[in-house]
Amino acid sequence: MSTPATHDIAAEQAVIGAVLLAPDQLDSLAETLTPNDFYRPAHAGLWEHLTRMRAEGVPVDPLTVAANLATAGELERLGGASYLHTLIQAVPSVANAGHYARTVADHAKRRRVVTLGHKLTQAATTGDPGSVLAELAELDTGSGWPALVPLGERRHLPVFPAEMLPGWVADQVAAVAEFTQTPIDLAGSIALAALSTAAGGRAEVEVRGSWREPVNLFLVSVLPPGSRKSAVFACMISPLLCAERALAERMRPVIIETELLAKVAGKAAERAANVAANASDPSVRDSMIADAAAAAMQAEAINVPPVPRLIADDVTSEKAASLLAEQGGRLAVLSPEGGIFATLAGRYSGTPNLEVFLKGHAGDMLRVDRQGRPAEHIDKPALTLGLAVQPDVLRDIAGMPGFRGKGLLARILFAIPENTVGHRKIGADPVPADVAEVYATNLAALVASLAEWTDPAVLTLTQEANELVLNLEREVEPLLAPTGAWAHIVDWGSKYVGAVVRIAGLIHLAEHLRDGWAQPISADTIDRAARIGAYFTAHALAAFDDMGADRTTQYARHVLAWLSRTLTTAFTKRDLLRSVRVQSPTAADLDPVLSLLELHGYIRPAEQAPRTGAGRPASATYLVNPELYRPAATVTALRTGDQKTA
Repeated sequence: MSTPATHDIAAEQAVIGAVLLAPDQLDSLAETLTPNDFYRPAHAGLWEHLTRMRAEGVPVDPLTVAANLATAGELERLGGASYLHTLIQAVPSVANAGHYARTVADHAKRRRVVTLGHKLTQAATTGDPGSVLAELAELDTGSGWPALVPLGERRHLPVFPAEMLPGWVADQVAAVAEFTQTPIDLAGSIALAALSTAAGGRAEVEVRGSWREPVNLFLVSVLPPGSRKSAVFACMISPLLCAERALAERMRPVIIETELLAKVAGKAAERAANVAANASDPSVRDSMIADAAAAAMQAEAINVPPVPRLIADDVTSEKAASLLAEQGGRLAVLSPEGGIFATLAGRYSGTPNLEVFLKGHAGDMLRVDRQGRPAEHIDKPALTLGLAVQPDVLRDIAGMPGFRGKGLLARILFAIPENTVGHRKIGADPVPADVAEVYATNLAALVASLAEWTDPAVLTLTQEANELVLNLEREVEPLLAPTGAWAHIVDWGSKYVGAVVRIAGLIHLAEHLRDGWAQPISADTIDRAARIGAYFTAHALAAFDDMGADRTTQYARHVLAWLSRTLTTAFTKRDLLRSVRVQSPTAADLDPVLSLLELHGYIRPAEQAPRTGAGRPASATYLVNPELYRPAATVTALRTGDQKTA
């Protein structure tokens, strides 16, 4: 099953460009489209301006439109004169303008369904659902059932666009997903974590001026137990462990030699101190003390390099800080579990300690006190986080002290894949040896090429790439407004463009393994990173929706999971109570749940047969919307890029 898109920027550009080329088409197209149907705010503004000019009898040609917008002070806000030319160039055929308009209108309806989902959730618990139901009636599918409105956006999330990754990474991601029969999202997210670990703070992208983004990421995938998370981690991370051992072997002679020098220097300083202490002639004692002090300073100046380490598992904040100081400010915390969140929340210390992770993501200076040594300043710490957690952990972390308020959740790229358990193919093909070998070799090469850098390598952007970043900023900014679509995740959305730039830096380094710093990041790389960023945006909206879900919504999701497992077409309230007793202990708890599911179009009450005779009345029966059981895409389909229904 393909994941429905909620916008098509190319279609929006084509319909506006067609009007600029053939203004007479505007009259008929305006009957199909309104400004609110456009996803990109600049396109909505342009359409509103074009229709107004047409109504006033003003010519709708590029020069007149540009002059009119400039007079109104709107030209630069809506993209400038050059963007009008871009819109004209985006038109494949003016004759197909009606098709482009219908495409834009259809996507607007899909966005309306998503909005209705949020309204229905609120109306079921806190408001009057009547007005929302009236809106929903307009979207009737014609099958006797209303349109299925997701609880949040969980059911209709996009699939990770692995094809946007460098070829050798995408091949490994697809092969691991196939072999483990897991969603491609999991391997894709861990692949980004692996690249982030390999680059490990040794590079940063210079966007413009003093704005630089380090290329380390925080990634969290959410999957239920039994989803083979550990197997995927093993396949994607094991080359890093091999590279870590190779670095350690290469450093072993240096470490041994330095330890010996430090030992000899220490003994020499100790002997000099003893000689000075035992000197009986005051005339030479001062000279001996000076010699002993010099020997002690020389011994102290010898720093034994640590054994190189790339990866830690479930560490405390204090241990992470110590490892960061030891490893020159670079470390990755990778784990198929989410226990570290409880640790950060103060499971052992009783006090949340998020500073190391907050500064480790941002690259802000960190002061580290290590036992037996002077305090150290890490100028640009770079911490990578790659975790796979269970859904309950996702809901728990929203309530952990400081996680939202201090900005930890705002730094995380979430992935909430569709669960493949129960639909997995038995005896799937293993990862091809050549694919695994290329992945391991290239990942090790990336580690080795950057391992010796002390100051980060600076990656620059081409002029075209910088323009794409600017356009992305223009798109995002209105979404962060109090009335914007991202208003409730403004903390996350404010870091979105930076996250896209970081992903672009990793793609660039992975495609230029040994000299990525010698050439700028291209516009194509930014575009591919933005497509991955769009994936994480949809999943972040779902993750924050899930974290903020109330008790009724959580129960409703348990019921949907039960229906998906049983594939039943009808059930009674008594059946449901027996089956989900753990999540919903009383019949009273089910009433608002059933109402919520009915409002979202998942179920509806069946007509009850008239009661005859004595005895307990029959339990209420509900019918299930068959749309709920559309089969999920198989892993094989995801691997090949064919997301049609299997």
